Amino acid sequence: MKSDKEKCLYCGACVGTCPKNAIYLEETRVVFDEERCVKCRLCVKVCPVGAISE
Repeated sequence: MKSDKEKCLYCGACVGTCPKNAIYLEETRVVFDEERCVKCRLCVKVCPVGAISE
């Protein structure tokens, strides 16, 4: 998974919805832990601006 830095609002919606805690926010980016991610796409669905993609 990856996020578009131009679109991302850093709202944390994706962090809160991830069932595997595979997403966290750093100062200027969203970080995806690929080892924990199970590609459920909940983060994609919950992002209010469509900033997350595979």
